[in-house]
Amino acid sequence: MNFLIKIFKATILILIISSLLVLVIFYLGSNYNTISLKADKIIYGEEYWNINTDSLAEVLVSKMDLNEKIDQMYGEKMINSIPKFFGSYLFKNRFAHIYAGKNERLNIPPWVLSDGPRGARVLDKNINGVTTFPVAMARAASWNIDLENQIHQVIAKEMRANKTNYAATPCINLLRHPGWGRAQETYGEDPWLLGELGLAAVKGIQSHNVMACPKHFALNSLENSRWVLNVEVDERTLREVYLPHFKKVIKEGKPASIMSAYNKVNGEYCGSNKMLITNILRDDWGFEGFISTDWMYGLYDGLDGIKAGLNVEMPWQDEYSYKLLEDGIVQGEIKESDIDKLVLNTLKTRLKYAFSFDSIDYNENIILNNEHIRLARHAAEESMVLLKNEDILPFKKINNIKVAVIGKIANLDNTGDLGSSNSSPPYVITPYEGIKSYNEKLNNKVIYDDASDINKAVDIAKNSDQVVLVVGYTYKDEGEYILTKGEMLKSAEAKELVGVKGIGGDRINLSLRDEEENLINKISKVNKNLVVVYVGGSAIDMRKWEDNVPSIIFSWYSGMEGGNALARILYGDVNPSGKLPFTIAENPDDYPYFNPYTDTITYGYYHGYSLFQKFKKKIAYPFGYGLSYSEFEYENFKMNDFKKEDSVLKFNFDLINKSNVSGNEIAQLYVGFENSKIERPLKLLRGFKKIQLKPGEKKTISLQLNKSDLSYYNTEKKKWENEDISYNFYVGGSSQIKDLLKINRNIY
Repeated sequence: MNFLIKIFKATILILIISSLLVLVIFYLGSNYNTISLKADKIIYGEEYWNINTDSLAEVLVSKMDLNEKIDQMYGEKMINSIPKFFGSYLFKNRFAHIYAGKNERLNIPPWVLSDGPRGARVLDKNINGVTTFPVAMARAASWNIDLENQIHQVIAKEMRANKTNYAATPCINLLRHPGWGRAQETYGEDPWLLGELGLAAVKGIQSHNVMACPKHFALNSLENSRWVLNVEVDERTLREVYLPHFKKVIKEGKPASIMSAYNKVNGEYCGSNKMLITNILRDDWGFEGFISTDWMYGLYDGLDGIKAGLNVEMPWQDEYSYKLLEDGIVQGEIKESDIDKLVLNTLKTRLKYAFSFDSIDYNENIILNNEHIRLARHAAEESMVLLKNEDILPFKKINNIKVAVIGKIANLDNTGDLGSSNSSPPYVITPYEGIKSYNEKLNNKVIYDDASDINKAVDIAKNSDQVVLVVGYTYKDEGEYILTKGEMLKSAEAKELVGVKGIGGDRINLSLRDEEENLINKISKVNKNLVVVYVGGSAIDMRKWEDNVPSIIFSWYSGMEGGNALARILYGDVNPSGKLPFTIAENPDDYPYFNPYTDTITYGYYHGYSLFQKFKKKIAYPFGYGLSYSEFEYENFKMNDFKKEDSVLKFNFDLINKSNVSGNEIAQLYVGFENSKIERPLKLLRGFKKIQLKPGEKKTISLQLNKSDLSYYNTEKKKWENEDISYNFYVGGSSQIKDLLKINRNIY
């Protein structure tokens, strides 16, 4: 009897607690409303409104008690955020924002983060999606700085319409190995290309009063063990290879914020790495914005974070707890003035954006307007890379023929990773849908087959006049690794997969699936009017089938309008102009060492084209390579007259379109260090320009570079230096020597 009474009492208690929890969730969810992110003149009054934001920040910090200061150093309290999150979703069909840094007593408006590498991360289910662009790696293949700026302006506008003002974009981590799961989020293997595109992105975002947050600082290019990984790197490699793009974006773009990486660098977690945060970012580069952790497990010791100069822990209060920081002050490990400095630094930046004037009205009508959709299609068209073409493309526009579109991902909504870089479009034009729609005006029959029955697929291809075979990956194969930290740790300790792989993550095998490679080879035997379209975020191993097919296109994860863009390229309405932002190896074993399940890895001085050229490794396709329906020729490469004291070097060359088709060419400028007296790459990219030419047109093109861009980092003297040697300067259509014109000069 006593046992039954105990069960009854326990049941009643559970029901009471559950009811209270439901009431809390209902209250927090139903009462959740978006909060203005802009400062209000009426609330502040003339006294504060008319002083500059730096002075105002100092006044506000002086009025805060210690707990209020600590409240500025994290997103929200988890105990409040989670019920609000679920309640809002259940009762308002909206995921609640995390309002970081809000202080109602002092009228400090909050800031709200939205991810955004390929489109605003809209969390309101009542908004019918957002404009979704090709992934960043695809846009890197466009080599179009103006386009990247325009794309990030659109992303910023749609973020503002969704009541957010802080963008976790761009990702400017260097692609060290094509197996990296999040390769699709960045701009390739070359620091110069990363820097130029990252700078364009930051300027685009911040032109609409959205705070940009380049990420992940630093040396983040391995996904599966990112929470436990220690990256070992020497100082010269760090300065010359893995940080120049961050430096350019910081110094020239002046982003409001920067996001630290999960991993360690030389034994210290990035979120509390004083060398990275204070010595380099603050002292060397003069960064004035605030530093935020990546979301969850981005900080492991709050006192170390304070000492290193980390401003904000996201998304919830954890290591930056009241007790830890209060005890740290009492015990003398930190000072309250240390906290004041970090809070002041953050608040100065945030207030600049809160008080800034908006030139347009950022309402929901901005989202997905026609201009934005056209830009999404244009970005996909500019991004696609024609790797191989044996007189197959463009397809002839013939009436009343059969067109086969084959492959299990050929009719799949496949825009890339579904982790933090996810974007939600209202529709996705698949390759099949785009090709079908295009062929309707030609009265052609378009047949789709998912190749689940390979013999059936081969038979369809055999009896078709044109064949498009779509192969590659989805979010299940590569992207942000969705698995618990504990499970990651087990694999890292074992240095091999332990248990379930999880969703996304790094690729160990760079080949396509066996069934796809088999399908390619079988179809290539029965129909030579074949195009293989690859969907994915980085390089692949094509050795088993490349020689058997006449045409290959890298279409990437091409966004909501990708299918339409692909069709327009296939049929010649658009001339392909994309070029590879990375090198494709002949043998994948020639890439740098890569193990997704390791807890320690060394990043060396050479990677990408610098590695392949230095050690004479065979490549399948070089960095900067891509075909066109036009034929371009470079002539008359010259260096302008200069004086030894000049800081800028100027070059001219003629570019000719030798074909009868209008096209865009990406001219690339390289500097060769073949005569260096120290260890250096044979050559490095130092400039590029995308040029449009009409049939038969000739243009004289100018490029320039700063002498400082020829320097190396002297680790003994702790400074950048230039060599007094003879330099080689190259210009052409790829990084391959045979594609380049050369000038040799001593410039000192």
